[in-house]
Amino acid sequence: MSNEQPNNPLHGITLEQVVTRLQEHYGWDGLAQQVNINCFKSDPSIKSSLKFLRRTQWARDKVEGLYLSTFA
Repeated sequence: MSNEQPNNPLHGITLEQVVTRLQEHYGWDGLAQQVNINCFKSDPSIKSSLKFLRRTQWARDKVEGLYLSTFA
């Protein structure tokens, strides 16, 4: 079996890379405006955001969608 995923634009990009790059681009305040979730509003950090996003699929989908629309 092949590990390639040609239809997945996020293949090979970790969630940590996604959150870090978005935070560098928008800052925490801008990121909270783009994706209205508390992990970006209340005492935000990469670690706490990753913990929340790994447990909450709808929020992860929104963050990944923002990443694709911003950097694609």
